[in-house]
Amino acid sequence: MKKKNKSIRDLLIEYFKAHPKEDMPHGPVVDWVEAKYMRLYNKKPRDTWRSIRNLHEVGFLVKVNKGIYRYDPEMVNQRILEDFTPEQKEFILKRDDYKCVLCGRGREDGVELQVDHIKSRYEGGKAIVENGQTLCAQHNFIKKHLKQTETGKKMFIRLYELAKSEKNKELMDFCADVLKDYEKHNINCHIIWEK
Repeated sequence: MKKKNKSIRDLLIEYFKAHPKEDMPHGPVVDWVEAKYMRLYNKKPRDTWRSIRNLHEVGFLVKVNKGIYRYDPEMVNQRILEDFTPEQKEFILKRDDYKCVLCGRGREDGVELQVDHIKSRYEGGKAIVENGQTLCAQHNFIKKHLKQTETGKKMFIRLYELAKSEKNKELMDFCADVLKDYEKHNINCHIIWEK
């Protein structure tokens, strides 16, 4: 009988199921999977860490902290990730005037436009037009790597600094009002705004 091929994902599931309800930092997990994969296929696997993140995104793992995941059999929730239909994408692009809602650039400026979930699919965001927005490829990339409120606060801090250097009091006041609201509601306090 032929031995069944095991994917990186299969090996990760095997590892986490052998360690239920344990907070597992990525190091030991990746080391085990890579060693096992090497024994099976005589080559190093690719993107083990990406596969771990994907298991979290689909609801198999719980993210405990940065780089730490837990498999809890009672909390496994296989999510169905919804994507926008072509009709929804066209509606959102048209509604947003075929421009990035963050920078205002569009195709005529030579940028690629993407329809993005405001609340991400991995956080349970639905594929409904109210949860969609048009972003340029650059801002969509940034959003994926920073939370929206963090991106916004950093943008307003940079805009405030620019307005300050240009002595543009009206723009400084506007940015200061927005940044004060961040502080008032204790949003992203780890990002320091030097007044």
